[in-house]
Formats: sequence, structure tokens, C-alpha cells
Amino acid sequence: MKSKKYIVAVALLAMSAASMAQTLNSAYFTEGYKYRHTMNPAYGNEGGYCAIPALGNLNVKVQGNFGVGDVLFKSNEYGIVSGKKLATFMHPNIPVDVALSGLSTGNNRVIGDVNIPIVSVGFNAFGGYNTVELNARASFGASLPYEFFEFAKNVGNKSYNIGDININAQSYVELAFGHSRQLTEQLRVGGKFKLLFGAGRGDLKIENLTADLQESNRWLLSGKATADASIKGFTYKMEEKEYDSRVDKKSNPLTYNRVKEVDVDGAGLGGFGLAVDLGATYKINDDWKVSAALLDLGFIHWNTDARAANSGQPFEFNGFHDVEVSKSSPNSFEKKADAYKDQLADFINLTEVTDEGGRTTGIGCTMNLGVEYNLPVYRQITFGFLSSSRFRGPYSWTDARLSANWEPLKWIDGGVNFSVNSFAASMGWLVNIHPKGFNFFIGMDHILGKTTKEFIPMTSNASLAMGMNITW
Repeated sequence: MKSKKYIVAVALLAMSAASMAQTLNSAYFTEGYKYRHTMNPAYGNEGGYCAIPALGNLNVKVQGNFGVGDVLFKSNEYGIVSGKKLATFMHPNIPVDVALSGLSTGNNRVIGDVNIPIVSVGFNAFGGYNTVELNARASFGASLPYEFFEFAKNVGNKSYNIGDININAQSYVELAFGHSRQLTEQLRVGGKFKLLFGAGRGDLKIENLTADLQESNRWLLSGKATADASIKGFTYKMEEKEYDSRVDKKSNPLTYNRVKEVDVDGAGLGGFGLAVDLGATYKINDDWKVSAALLDLGFIHWNTDARAANSGQPFEFNGFHDVEVSKSSPNSFEKKADAYKDQLADFINLTEVTDEGGRTTGIGCTMNLGVEYNLPVYRQITFGFLSSSRFRGPYSWTDARLSANWEPLKWIDGGVNFSVNSFAASMGWLVNIHPKGFNFFIGMDHILGKTTKEFIPMTSNASLAMGMNITW
């Protein structure tokens, strides 16, 4: 694989095949939806199904409290010469109040998830409902404090207490075996056992980062930075750098080694792990039902852990510098990509490399709690409330969703819902068509808003789920 700048590798490499599976919460109370067992393993189906490979339950979701529209602006609106060019928030012609207006004064987070079913089969046998699944699961997350953007924009000659920066990406394949059964007339329970095959994981963490302006109009940065990469064949490439004006320059060599690039030579299994899902539903009476589930209780042990860290000493940084984003401009984003990467590498300044020999990480746990009410005067309509919480350190989130679900015919159902979560309020919907022998569904947990020409959401909240399955 062609070598890449270190920061891009750690922050973005696993985004192309990253980890945590995503479900369609809008379908939690839709009985005809074949994949309710992915949100609560106690759920089953009246009949069996077989997913069409890679299309059975394709699910992509991004959520966060900042997005492309908060960091890219039309530069011509702020006095830049001719043409509809784009500039990042750092551009000097973008006013400070405009550049930072869309950012949260706390942590700015974005989380993305992809779930691709390779094999998924469900059938009735052994006294209950059974599922066998092989899924490719992917996710990434980033948590950036407001002070980081304020520093990058350089709103004034002052000291910045930036705080903590976290970036993570992970990928694995899971082989899952599920079983659910009715224990009593009211109580149904279920569980899944999962074998996890790790493809790769990358983590970047910067703690207690501060920046102080020096007389030379350069910044003195201090903070602890560590990066861990668990990918088979992953190696660092070093470069020799000169100390600038460090305090201890006289007592130490004038040069030091710093991470410049990485190589990934070959591919293969990066780790192995186990996980379980547990769930239950309880029918209080003909009108009310409650449910609960814990998903992805597990871990992956990675065979390698290539670690890079800074020296722990304060170091000088020349600051971030912006260019226009335009394909026709000689200073286009594409042509200046290496310059941005070099700035990020200088900013993180990883100088120490060690081989930790391996590590064990969690995959994040989700808790779902549901309450469902079936309208007595018209049984085809139900109302539901779902509380969903993801526990994953700085990438944790909660979602509270109120839904109305309708089954006008035996072969079609779906619904609409409203959600308030850690990032935004949103509307969701689902249409599920399941005549005899075939199933097709499409839905969203967050309706897609304004997008760029490349169909990238301007906010970081968007989702799309669709699937086609053979049923019996």
C-alpha cells in the first residue's frame, strides 16, 4: 500500500473499513422488519429469511454536532476575488464570528458507522428462532474541543488551553449465532454469541494540550500525545528533524527522529475477540409491552500495537495555515493536501516509537430500552418509545425516539418517528414491504438535509438503511 502521512493513517485509515455495527432504530417496533434481532436478540420472526449478500441489511449512518457546513465556507461571500470557491474556517477572509459560529463550545464530535451483511439467515428450529450472521462492521469517531478550532483560527495572540483530542477508527468481521424463545406467555428471551475477527484499529489521543505564543510569532505547545495502531504489517517511517528553540537544546542533540509516514505491507487478521448480545421482551397485557437489550458486550485482543508518542517536552509549532479549496485554483485543496498533512504532523510531533506487543480493547456496548402501546380501537397502529445509549468513552451517545407504527396490510408496514439525541433532533421513517417470498425495506433514522455537490451532508447527521431478502 502506498505510504501516507502518519496523521492521516491514524485518523482516517480504518474509516474505509472501520467497526461498530449500526442498526435502524426507526424499525425497532415494526414487526415485519426481519432484522429486529440486531437491536434486541429476543425478537424473532414468523418465518425464515435469507439476505441477498451485501444487500440484505445495508446500513450507513453518520451523526455528530458539527459537519462540513461548519468548517467550509464560500469564500467569495467574504471578499475573495471572483468564482464560487470554498475556503476552510481558517481562511483569513472568513470572519471569526462566522468561522466559529457553527461549533459547540464544548466537544465537537462526529461518529460514523457502516454495517454490511455478508451472510444473514433466520429460521425457526430448536424450540425458538435462530439467526446466523456474517457481518463486516465499520466505524470511526472524533472528539475535538472548541478551543482546538479557536487555536487553528488564531482568534488572538493569547494562550490556549485546548484540552483533550480523541480520534478512533476500528474494523472487524463478526460471525454471530443467535437464539430466542418464548419462556412464558408474557416473557421472551434471546441471546447471541459472536466471534470477532479484527482487521485493524487506530487510536490517537492528545491530553492536556496547551499553546502559548512566543516572541517569534511561533507557538510553544505542550501536552501528552500517543497513537496506537493495531494493523497487520503496519510500520512507521521516521525522519530526522532539528530542534527549534527548545529549552533543553544545549544539553541534548540538535536533531531527533520523528514519525513522518507509515507503511502497511500486506493484509490479514489483526486480532480476535468475543462478544454477546442479551435481550428480553415482556407482554404486560394486550396493549402494553416492554423490552430491554444489551448489545456488543465484548472485546478484541489485537496481536500488535505499534505505538508512537511525543517526547513530553514543549515544542515549537508554526501554526495552521489555510489555502482556498477549489479545483481550478493553483492553491487547491487537492494540490495542497500534503501541506495540510505536514502541518498536522508538526502539530502532533510524535517522536518516540515502541512495540507494545499487543493490546485488548472493548468494542463499545449499546443498551436499548423500549415501551410499546398497541391502540385498542385499531390494532394496526402502535406507538413506541425507545431509549438507546452507546457506551464508548468520548464517542458515547444517547437517543430518545418516539414512534408511530402502522401495518395497513399484512405485507406492508412501517412508520415515522421523532428523536432527540446527543447531537441533534431528527425525524426518521421506514417503509417495509414483505409479500410472500420477498422482502424490501428502506428507511432513515435522520432525514437527509442539505448536501454538497458530492452528496456529502452539510451537517454530520444522516443515515440510510435498505435491504432485500428472500423469505419463507
